[in-house]
This record gives sequence, structure tokens and C-alpha cells, in this order.
Amino acid sequence: MTTRIRIAHSPDSDDAFMFYALTQGRLDSEGLEISHVLEDIETLNQAAFEGTYEITALSIHGYAHLADRYALMSSGASFGDGYGPVVVSRQPRRREDLAGVEVAIPGQLTTAHLALKLWQPEVATRIVPFDRILAEVAAGTVAAGVVIHEGQLTYSDMGLKAAVDLGAWWQQETGGPLPLGGNGIRKDLPAELQRRLCRLLRQSIDYALENRDEALGYARRYARGIEDDAERSDRFVGMYVNHWTQEYGDEGRRAVQELLDRGHGAGLIPRRIVAQYVDG
Repeated sequence: MTTRIRIAHSPDSDDAFMFYALTQGRLDSEGLEISHVLEDIETLNQAAFEGTYEITALSIHGYAHLADRYALMSSGASFGDGYGPVVVSRQPRRREDLAGVEVAIPGQLTTAHLALKLWQPEVATRIVPFDRILAEVAAGTVAAGVVIHEGQLTYSDMGLKAAVDLGAWWQQETGGPLPLGGNGIRKDLPAELQRRLCRLLRQSIDYALENRDEALGYARRYARGIEDDAERSDRFVGMYVNHWTQEYGDEGRRAVQELLDRGHGAGLIPRRIVAQYVDG
């Protein structure tokens, strides 16, 4: 009997690059039937409350609310190493200027929202689909917005200004990278299957990094707004698929715990969570 595994991730080029080999038949799937589902990260965070997918991309903020159902796979994380979600506006704004101001966020459980509230607890927020935030800010519908994915590289093309790069701020605060997202694996799967899937994910990431041009050729179809710009597409993928993605390592795991603890300390995460990992 074939075991069907659904892998759910965001429709962006870094996730497509990471999962390329595993979802496009470049690896021996060891008898597993692999399919992938594309949804925005907040939709995936919400679906995870029902345990919908065996493997799913999760915001680290989302994981804090889902740790009873999912563990983190030891590979597949996205870290902002001195960069990350960017708070943008039409006119230059400082942190104190945003107290009480409505800021668009890509989802309640996104790490972008958590980092924003840690940076400026007094902001008001409005949920806007991540791929609409730049347009809403440019139109003046909201005073500011937190942009993720390729918007981190394209906001200035629309004449918008950065109030803060939350990844750079986090590094100044903590000395470490900002853990944005990871891959959750359902804890009710058999332990041997969990480990096998973790090995396959690591192999998929390694394959993409070792066959970069091939994997980028596939991933660029998901590079919203920069799909025709090979240099920026490559740069974006390199920002979020790298040695952190291959393995959290001790420093990465410390960074995850730091974020979870600070979120709990600020009252943004209801209980203290100690992150759990599955190794291949």
C-alpha cells in the first residue's frame, strides 16, 4: 500500500526551490506518493489547526500555537540573517511615528506580525493578503505595511520607504538571525516515517543547492514580480535557502527559542513553548 504524503507550502520561489527535487521526481521517494499543495502562509497556519497536511510550511509564530500537533523538521527553515520582513510606508516613518497607526500584516500568526509587535507594541493591525500589501500602502489605504517574500526586494520600485527591516532590528537586539518559518511534520505520523521524510527533505534541499540553475529555472515561475529578473530571483532564493535551511544548528535553534520566549514574555504567545524537532 502506497503512503500518500501531502507537502503544503507557500507559492513563492524559495519554497519551490527547496521542494523542487522532492515534488518533481528528482529523488527516489522511497515508495511514498508525494504531492504538493500551494497556499499562502496564513492559510497554511490556519489549516494546521486541523492537521490537514502531513508536512506543512509554518510561521514560527504559528508553530507556537500548533506545537501540540506538529514538530519542526530539522531542515527547511527560513531565517533572516540580518534581513527579513520590512515595514514600509509612503513617507519615511520612525518607530514612534507608528504608535497607534494601522499597519497591514500578512496574517495574525505570521512571524512578520509577531516581530512587528515586538518592535512596536502599540501599532494597530489589519490583515491584508501578502500580495496586496504593497498596493494598499501605495494607495494610502493603510499608513504602513509589513512586506514579506519578494516584496522585500521590490517595495522601493513603487516609491515606498522602509521604516525598519525587522530582521536587521532583531539581529541588533539579539545578535542572531530572525527565524521566520519552518516545516512542520504531524506528530501522529509513525516515528520512522517522520525520520524518513526529514531525510528526504534534506536531500531535496541539498539537490537544489548542488543543481542551482536547474532548480532556479523551476522556482522562478513562482517569483512574483521578479520572475524575469534572474539576478534578483537568485538573490531572493539565496536569502532564504542556505545553510540555515539545510540544518538549524545550535545557533538556529537558540534563535527559535529566543523568539518564542520573547513572544511569550510580551503576551503575544499564550504559553511558553519549547520547540521540538525531528531529525532525519
